Amino acid sequence: MIPHISSRPRRTLVLAAALAALAFGAPAALAGTAPVSPAGIPGTSAPAKAKGQAPAPTSQSATWAAGTRAYVVITAAGDSSAVRSAVTANGGTVFSYYDQIGVIVAHSTSSTFAATLRGVSGVQKVGATRTSDVPADAYNPALPANPSQSTTPAGEPVRADMSQIKADQAWAVTTGSASVKVGILDTGVDDQHQDLAPNFNAADSASCAYGKADTRVGAWRDVDTHGTHVAGSVAAAKNGKGVVGVAPGVKISSVRVAEPGTSLFFAENTICAFVWSGDHGFKVTNNSYYTDPWQFNCPDNIDQAAIIEGVKRAQEYAESKGSLQVAAAGNEDYDLANKTTDSASPNDSTPTTRTITNACLDIPTELPGVVTVAANGTGTTKASFSNFGQGVIDVAAPGSNVYSTAPGGGYSTKSGTSMATPHVVGVAALIASANPTFTPAQIRTALATQANDTACPSDTRCKGTTANNGFFGEGQVDALKAVGGSTPPAGKYFENLTDVAITDNATVNSTLTVSGVTGNAPATLKVGVDIKHTYIGDLKVDLVAPDGSVYVLSNRAGGSTDNIIQTFTVNASSEVAGGVWTLRVNDNANADTGKIDAWNLTF
Repeated sequence: MIPHISSRPRRTLVLAAALAALAFGAPAALAGTAPVSPAGIPGTSAPAKAKGQAPAPTSQSATWAAGTRAYVVITAAGDSSAVRSAVTANGGTVFSYYDQIGVIVAHSTSSTFAATLRGVSGVQKVGATRTSDVPADAYNPALPANPSQSTTPAGEPVRADMSQIKADQAWAVTTGSASVKVGILDTGVDDQHQDLAPNFNAADSASCAYGKADTRVGAWRDVDTHGTHVAGSVAAAKNGKGVVGVAPGVKISSVRVAEPGTSLFFAENTICAFVWSGDHGFKVTNNSYYTDPWQFNCPDNIDQAAIIEGVKRAQEYAESKGSLQVAAAGNEDYDLANKTTDSASPNDSTPTTRTITNACLDIPTELPGVVTVAANGTGTTKASFSNFGQGVIDVAAPGSNVYSTAPGGGYSTKSGTSMATPHVVGVAALIASANPTFTPAQIRTALATQANDTACPSDTRCKGTTANNGFFGEGQVDALKAVGGSTPPAGKYFENLTDVAITDNATVNSTLTVSGVTGNAPATLKVGVDIKHTYIGDLKVDLVAPDGSVYVLSNRAGGSTDNIIQTFTVNASSEVAGGVWTLRVNDNANADTGKIDAWNLTF
């Protein structure tokens, strides 16, 4: 998951394509950075030091004071005014609050604040979210840089990670719906990037750094490179340049969770981001991080119990609003089903080694309802760095040497479960596009159903069956199966992916030249049609054989339904197979338009 800038290995393995053999690391951590060799394999030495802390803002609020710490205060959902008054009466200030889930974010310089507030009527839990001071930047946040943009030559070859999960074949069925909103909860996103701008939704983007939504223009931008890379794997545009995301037709929004300088993801930031996701209609969110400063939060620790409860409530709220959370499993090659020690926490001060049990949770990835993603290496192998665990891992996806977008219009290669997660998010977005009424639970089920079973290798750590095990969960995701498609047979398959606009009260044609097929067409000629059009009752769709014979596929059926994505069977046994076949679409009304997105013939 994300490299929190730290000299300790954590979650995301990073390999910059432009800087061969660069070991990525840093002081204070992006959600889990481990050193990576040019082959994308975690190294064994400590990461090289990278950029230092961001400079303090030139203007700081007079309300900030050294020693200010942050707390989550848990109370009943609803009106929290009495508890908020108690916060201020007991040496604290209310930084933000979320009455819909009963969570208050409080700041205080008092060392007795938490203990005192735990005795207040109506307070259920109180927990410090940091072992370091809240930065002064929290009171007057500096906007992230808006980098100048480079350009890239035309051409976007299909990358190995996309073909591995058959995303390129899925695009013939659907590239995703623009009505599906995906939240990138990360270090931010470069919305000006040439491959992201076409699909970026600024209206629903914000920063949740420090635990309060900042909706200023650009507050959502990247304070590292991680979030921009993730965004490209989900939904980089299919625009003839750079890369293509798994779901290049959906919309992406950035909710920056990471704080500048440290790129740490504290609990109040995550809570803010989940509530924002629910309130802004995100169908799926990408969470390639864990909640700092604790790699695992243990319920027998009074502070960590409050963190678990606050983030859990926020996740449940987002899901109740129709949002599915997908999260990275982590990069420590650690068995999440057999926890014993944690030596990386707290990562905002001085980590110590402590004994833990399975009751301690990596959040958000181990919260109920969250889809947990492991990383594949080459093919269907386990990536050497990927965390695992029977009953914890849900699905797997490519996570080694993934090429995607980088801030400033560029591209880079990274490895990690952070990189696997957006592939699953993209598949989930395609499922939501093909099934717009699906709930988060139904999308979760579909993700499990479409995954290709992957057997354990010769590794005794892998527990379970071929159908579901600790290395791959339900298996590697398959975008084509996720949208109801099937792998085209070898030979005798012809396809046209060129878009043809369908205008009001007009007839348009798209042609396919069939060659190398002798004799007549079969009695079960398969005609795959992908027409994007609102109110399909306007449309008459015909297949026209080379000799001009017309076969009606759809005659103004479907009423106000959107899109014809269907495979028709035609008895074309009287037709010579070879020649030019035509898909003819006739629009018979005003107001609704669309396009022939793709179509195919299988003989």
